[in-house]
Amino acid sequence: MPEEMRMEAVMITTPNHLHHPQAMAALDKGFHVICDKPATISLAQAEELEKKVGETGLVFVLTHTYTGYPMVKEAKHLIASGKLGTLRKLVVEYPQGWLSTPLERSANKQAAWRSKPEYNGPGGCLGDIGVHAENLAEYITGLEIEALCADITSFVPGRRLDDDASVLLRFKGGAKGILYASQISAGEENNVRIRVYGEKGGLEWEQHEPNTLLLKMLDQPVQILRAGVNHAYLSKRTLWNLRVPGGHPEGYLEAFANLYRNAAYDMSSRKQGEKPEPGFIEYPTIADGVRGMRFIEKVIESSRSEQKWLPFQ
Repeated sequence: MPEEMRMEAVMITTPNHLHHPQAMAALDKGFHVICDKPATISLAQAEELEKKVGETGLVFVLTHTYTGYPMVKEAKHLIASGKLGTLRKLVVEYPQGWLSTPLERSANKQAAWRSKPEYNGPGGCLGDIGVHAENLAEYITGLEIEALCADITSFVPGRRLDDDASVLLRFKGGAKGILYASQISAGEENNVRIRVYGEKGGLEWEQHEPNTLLLKMLDQPVQILRAGVNHAYLSKRTLWNLRVPGGHPEGYLEAFANLYRNAAYDMSSRKQGEKPEPGFIEYPTIADGVRGMRFIEKVIESSRSEQKWLPFQ
């Protein structure tokens, strides 16, 4: 079709084993890509995809939804500005309970394909939600994992992939962390939560109350920061990703929308030969996808190994 009538981007929301071939085909044809996570089902595939994105110069968005929440962006801003001082400790968790029973043996299609390594990849709970926790931790803090020590389990008898993971983390710069991801935490829904502590204070965010960010400074009362376009104390990055005044909740769908919106601005800017202002037009990229696949494979390797710590490289 004529250029002005052609679609510009392809959205990939298929099971994981199709992400790599579909994304490669779309990039080959000149289409930008917005892809569900994890990017692929192996680190080798992710690295090949990263090379292709670099060669084409096209936009590749990985839908790590939680980075789209405005108050997650405010947390990132506060840490980057030095509000907490040197970071020391991070605790990130993503418990679910929907796979506490062998649901994959019923007519539940989501559970069925997610339980099969040929469709889901090598990480069950890890690939589904563990990478979200890993990405959220690195996004908010700006730190990179340097080494990890992991224990993963398949609690449901006969399940082929992991349904629970506990990971100790060491970050470049000296901070330490704990990551907990589970799909057999009975009674939990999608209770994403992160706490970060520095030498001067800490902060806390959870998806059940996404418009609230708790700031906890030493020897001060806890501060409750709230989302809203009328809250001038919020950073420009946060306000860019807000739509409505305080007290009008923005949630999961708006977080997704922020990823799509920022990607669309980037695509439009590139088309017009412009460069978006850094810090505003942001979204997870294929680089995050590569780190996610490395995380999955390293956690599995660590859990199977007698070695206490494995380098994240």
